[in-house]
Amino acid sequence: MNKKIPDKVPLRMIIAYDASTHGDSAEESPWLAYGKLIHSYMKKGILYAVVSALCGALAAFVVVKCSENSDETASQPTVVESDVKFRTVDLSNDSWPDFTFAAETCVDAVVYVKVTATQQVVSSAGPLFRFFFGYEGIPHSREVQGSGSGVIIREDGYIVTNNHVIAGANSIEVTLNNNHTYPAVLVGTDPATDVALIKIEERGLPVIPLADSDKLRLGEWVIAIGSPYDLRSTITAGIVSAKGRTMPNYSGEFKIESFIQTDAAVNPGNSGGALVNKEGKLVGVNTAIISQTGSYAGYSFAVPSNIVKRITEDLMSYGMVHRAMLGISMTPLNEEIAGKLKLSSVNGVYITDVVKGSAADVAGLRPGDVLVEVGNVKISGSASVQEAVNSFHPGEKTAVKVIRDGSEMSFEVEFK
Repeated sequence: MNKKIPDKVPLRMIIAYDASTHGDSAEESPWLAYGKLIHSYMKKGILYAVVSALCGALAAFVVVKCSENSDETASQPTVVESDVKFRTVDLSNDSWPDFTFAAETCVDAVVYVKVTATQQVVSSAGPLFRFFFGYEGIPHSREVQGSGSGVIIREDGYIVTNNHVIAGANSIEVTLNNNHTYPAVLVGTDPATDVALIKIEERGLPVIPLADSDKLRLGEWVIAIGSPYDLRSTITAGIVSAKGRTMPNYSGEFKIESFIQTDAAVNPGNSGGALVNKEGKLVGVNTAIISQTGSYAGYSFAVPSNIVKRITEDLMSYGMVHRAMLGISMTPLNEEIAGKLKLSSVNGVYITDVVKGSAADVAGLRPGDVLVEVGNVKISGSASVQEAVNSFHPGEKTAVKVIRDGSEMSFEVEFK
């Protein structure tokens, strides 16, 4: 007999409904079958719940143990032996370069230099004029003006600038940062280093002390102060990109170049201005840029302060530069020459000729020697030789080192 199972039966009624109530008849009651089915599902559900709980507990235990092991490993780092040397670099805000001291200390000692010069020009002539008179034009003179910058190096009015700023000037005018203007006189120039010295009649002026440019390091922060495009007392910042740079000499004139290269922005009008370190000391005088447009392109050059000091001292004392001469012709040492001479380094210069009767000749230097040191200066190229020799006066002595036939030899040189 088929009995219809109610659509909704309380769960407690199904659990309580068993064979003791309805007997063990062959034709099982639908109520009993339904109850057994539900009972079976409940037992399976309980089993699943128990298994799931055990698995969760086991997983949690594994995670905790792994975490403990990780903490133990982190607290005891593995030490790896290495020859590499490390240096801690502080990148916090407090370690960022602060130029305020240098800027505020030095800005009043950088001046605006205005020059007036006479320029010879030729007016273009028309074709009829050229036909009848044979002239290409009428020459005449005109007055032109230019400007640059300068650095006060003595409180009694001595100012260093570039030779190309004041070259050919009929009059020179200096304006201080306080807008006071003075006429200036030319003390002397040195075209070989592009250094000039001018003077104004005033005392108690702010000055920038000179630093030892030989101690300047690559990557060191510097600031440039000058008057680019007549924007007076402009300050820009950068780093020392290279030392001992030379530039192409298209004029063929005698040059002594061992520039400091920097990426501080320098433009027309900055010439003769200051290149200063963070301590507010002069490390160079801004002189030139390399650019295809005539404006700053990332490459600026300054005359090192040690050269500036040497030149200005002579100009103050004598009105001209008394320059020491070594008397050699040289070429940079390269791998080909170093290989032929069986040298382990390419530092130095190869002496190709020695002037007879020169300081080098008297000291005993020969063609074929490799010059590696002048005084205390290690020679890396021709620029370093020029800079080292330029620090001496005629009559002064120093030791030089050369490599000859694979052996290092030392000689005493008296400059002429």
